[in-house]
Amino acid sequence: MRIPVFKLASLVVLFGLISPMAIASELVIAQPTSATAMDPGFLKEPATLVDNLFDTLVMRDANMALQPGLALSWKAINDTTWQFELRKGVKFTDGEPVNAQAVKFSIDRILDPANHAPTISYIRTIKSVDVIGEYEVQIHTDGPDPLLPTRMSRYPTYIVPPAYVSKVGAAEFARKPIGSGAYTLSAFVPDEKVVMQANPDYWRGKPSIDTVTWRPIPEATARVTALLTGEVQLVDGVPADLVPALKNKPGIHLEQVKGGGLTVYLGLKMNEKPLNDVRVRQALSLALNRQSYTQDLLHGFGTPTGTMAGAKDFGYLAIPAPAQDIAKAKSLLAAAGYPNGFTVHFQAPRRYIASADVAQAIVQDLATIGVKAELEVPEWSVYTQEVAAQKQAPLYMLAWGSTQTLDADAALYPILHSGEPYSTVSIPALDSLLNQSRLTVDAAKREKILQQIQTLVAEQQPLIPLYREDSIYASSDALTFTGRADSRIPLFDLKLK
Repeated sequence: MRIPVFKLASLVVLFGLISPMAIASELVIAQPTSATAMDPGFLKEPATLVDNLFDTLVMRDANMALQPGLALSWKAINDTTWQFELRKGVKFTDGEPVNAQAVKFSIDRILDPANHAPTISYIRTIKSVDVIGEYEVQIHTDGPDPLLPTRMSRYPTYIVPPAYVSKVGAAEFARKPIGSGAYTLSAFVPDEKVVMQANPDYWRGKPSIDTVTWRPIPEATARVTALLTGEVQLVDGVPADLVPALKNKPGIHLEQVKGGGLTVYLGLKMNEKPLNDVRVRQALSLALNRQSYTQDLLHGFGTPTGTMAGAKDFGYLAIPAPAQDIAKAKSLLAAAGYPNGFTVHFQAPRRYIASADVAQAIVQDLATIGVKAELEVPEWSVYTQEVAAQKQAPLYMLAWGSTQTLDADAALYPILHSGEPYSTVSIPALDSLLNQSRLTVDAAKREKILQQIQTLVAEQQPLIPLYREDSIYASSDALTFTGRADSRIPLFDLKLK
């Protein structure tokens, strides 16, 4: 068994062979999936890794309050213009300056229709970006957007180096990114590892951990075993059924963030029969036993829900998950002209807590109303590409969240508004409400609109919310780690004892 670097270093110091100042600290983090690319503006996966390579204008502290990032301050000039004052002297790790031109370049490349950015829905309200000084930038929106500062706090608004991106091109940048963040990328081998080195010139100061290696370990038991044997010091995504094996283990710390994960849902391609019939969609929803999924398969580490928004989101409406009702589901199918059910292709990944097992349970539940769901469980790297290209099955499992904004807009607009990259929904009344929500400045009125959206979704079921996951981490006691409501793992804040 390999002795972890931090343990080996401690032994060396203990026996007086070298001074503590000469020790290089190393952290190894196990994850369930591998990163597929590192361009922060074109992500098709969580931003956990790139969070540490790049900076945004605005940050969130541990209490989720907005704080200055690359921008020292910001203010609304008028209803459709926000001005940001940037820090001076910050550089990308290739020496390029982080200035107003870099901000404009970074946002413009996402907004350019020719680039087909999968994350454009988050910042679609932005009309243009103007450089008004070397360290001053104005962002214009196509209507009042009270969320603009929040939109500047996570993807896709990371600031990237214009000269480097233009020189190497988008494909090479996704493989060998350069940012201004706390860490630099030293190795990226898909399906094997991502290695980061502390940025000694980081504007917030040099991080305390020198080297961080992210290792994809798809098999759940192998991830936990790697922690128990000391091969890794942090596990991101502990399977719920393995939590009992880690409880009260000496040297192991379990961290649960209630409701801190994503909302798992069933997506429906509404343009395909019979999913274009609201009665069919309602029947599918009523066939599902969400309580059983969360209790029996997630072992209580999930909460059934009837909405995509999270409890901490502005605009959240507490819509309970529909109770399973087989008789009513059959009646709705018969009324829609499918008394004997139908056959549908169903895809689900292994990406989420027990998601493949949940998918099997869904197949069984749908069978009770005569619906034959032909299940396929593709590899995540393949599936995420299919979903982004709208090539997934008519019935598919996905998860979404609003952790980057803590606002219901992020949980609703990208997957419910027609024409968005991750939306398979098309309901004009819903589009109208979603558009209104982004143009309404009055908080009380906007909250009401967001709640109307959730009510309409519960009635029309253009997608079927299942449950909200908890985030579960496990770490070595040698690591100072606390789970966050926004699901980030900010390496700058971590320390090895």
